Amino acid sequence: MQSHIIGWAHTRFGKLEDETLESLVTRVAADAIADSGLDPAAIDEIVIGHFNQGMDPQGFPASLVLQADDALRFKPATRVENACATGSAAIRHAATAIAAGRARAVLVVGVEKMTAAPAAEVQRALVSASHVREEGGAGASFAGIFGRIADLYFQRHGDRSDALAAIAAKNHRNGSLNPLAHMRKDVGFAFCNTVSDRNPLVAGPLRRTDCSMVSDGAAALVLVHPDRAAGATKAVALRAQSQVNDFLPLSRRDIVRLEGCALAWAQALAAGGLGLADLDFVETHDCFTIAELIEYEAMGLTPPGQGHRAVAEGWTEIGGRLPVNPSGGLKAKGHPIGATGVSMHVMAAMQLAGTPVGAVVPDAATAGIFNMGGAGVANYVSILERTR
Repeated sequence: MQSHIIGWAHTRFGKLEDETLESLVTRVAADAIADSGLDPAAIDEIVIGHFNQGMDPQGFPASLVLQADDALRFKPATRVENACATGSAAIRHAATAIAAGRARAVLVVGVEKMTAAPAAEVQRALVSASHVREEGGAGASFAGIFGRIADLYFQRHGDRSDALAAIAAKNHRNGSLNPLAHMRKDVGFAFCNTVSDRNPLVAGPLRRTDCSMVSDGAAALVLVHPDRAAGATKAVALRAQSQVNDFLPLSRRDIVRLEGCALAWAQALAAGGLGLADLDFVETHDCFTIAELIEYEAMGLTPPGQGHRAVAEGWTEIGGRLPVNPSGGLKAKGHPIGATGVSMHVMAAMQLAGTPVGAVVPDAATAGIFNMGGAGVANYVSILERTR
């Protein structure tokens, strides 16, 4: 059963000093319901995606959503978490509830308040999404994990630092057009491709411009049964969705292949009766530029080891074969962990509905979304399609 997105809301991402977890949650919840045209009392269930892991003192946020409207009181509300794929996990939970007949309208909220926590606490929280026994310890970081992945990729396929810089430059260029993005600046390829005081090496071959930012922010959407979508002013169908989980330890996997990502793409495209060429654009999980490069290969855009061709030949640019991250991606838009997956769906839905923020993909009708938890561990792919 295809559920439909009929309303959405999205805060600006960034260092939001005047916002709290509660203010972010209540604002996007109220705005998404209003955008859907539903009465708040018509919401049957609430799902909130929130990673936290100690980054915010409020560790039990599910019922914060009820603050958005008194009519939400006594509705079932559940927090969902799956590392950086938390937002997509929340949407999958909502879609499952609708398919099972338990709900006909579900409010999904993704949120994270990260910048108020000390940097060491944020790093500790993020590392908890790795296999801590093997990959944790003093000085461990996700930049270090993806720096190791980049090192191994370069050893196998050659130094692709210029391709990583091109990905960063593309996403910053797209993000410069997005008023909701954390970083709205076109920094250019030369800056991204040069190690400097302003763009130092962070881990392995990764420079600062290869790494997404610590951000605050929230996004929300209303997902409904197809019958409810019939009367909506706009509707974007969740045509297909897949989830593939892989082993947690990097030592159990070939970490430069992202096999779980590849399987998730294959399953979602098959379920939707589509091929990659049928998609008009993709929003993909560029927590680090090396991730986006390998994801080109995992989704089947290029053969293994040839992801650099997609950027070198302009395939992933607006107007190219398959535009990737017209919103600016996590790299420019920002990466508030629990909000990211919901944000990706909202950004894609806005593009499909003809009200995009970020770079515009003309006449877009179908989109793919890839959201990843951990280093290729929790892999979610959604296929969205404009229906109205």
